[in-house]
Amino acid sequence: MDNPVIIFGAGGLGRAALEIFESNGNVIYGFLDDNKGLHNTEIDNVPVLGSTSDEELLKVIGKKCEAFIATDDNKEKKSFAKMLIDERKKMPVNAIHRGAHISKSSIMGHGNFINAGVTIGAGVTIGNHCLIHSGSTVDHSAQLGDFVQVGAGAVVGAGVVAESGAFIGSGSVIISGVTLGKGARVGAGSVVISDVAANQTVFGNPAVEVKK
Repeated sequence: MDNPVIIFGAGGLGRAALEIFESNGNVIYGFLDDNKGLHNTEIDNVPVLGSTSDEELLKVIGKKCEAFIATDDNKEKKSFAKMLIDERKKMPVNAIHRGAHISKSSIMGHGNFINAGVTIGAGVTIGNHCLIHSGSTVDHSAQLGDFVQVGAGAVVGAGVVAESGAFIGSGSVIISGVTLGKGARVGAGSVVISDVAANQTVFGNPAVEVKK
């Protein structure tokens, strides 16, 4: 991309996004973060410019800068995305590590984070604002909805459907053909062999529902 990038969020995910963008030759304009203690500091030589609601800083997005949202809080991410789209008329950009392997036949939306060692197979569909962490695999023909999170080292099998807001913990295996409903959560290290209902939490090998 030609324009520099403003990163929303100066935490660990923001720092990882910074590394991805810089490794791809992109310029980072700075971070925005609501932690006032970080303002006027630097993270890896990039300034934390101010808060995420600073109108003077937001005005450059869409004109001079792109934006990326670096938070794993989906409620917060949805709020930022709505503001960027409605007020700045700008979709967040993708942060894709140069060490990820993405099939040319896959389809991807906007605002996604894809870290090092990720493999995206043929015919995979990925929505908007997903987090796919280091070393994970999304096998061929899988479908990830918006705001889906895939933990480090997880394996999402061929043809799996993960609906909007689904969470797949680190090291988990989702067996081919399984559907994870909207907002479903899979605990770290689990093996999921059957469908998970919307908003249901499962854990274990084989994964079973965790009662609240």
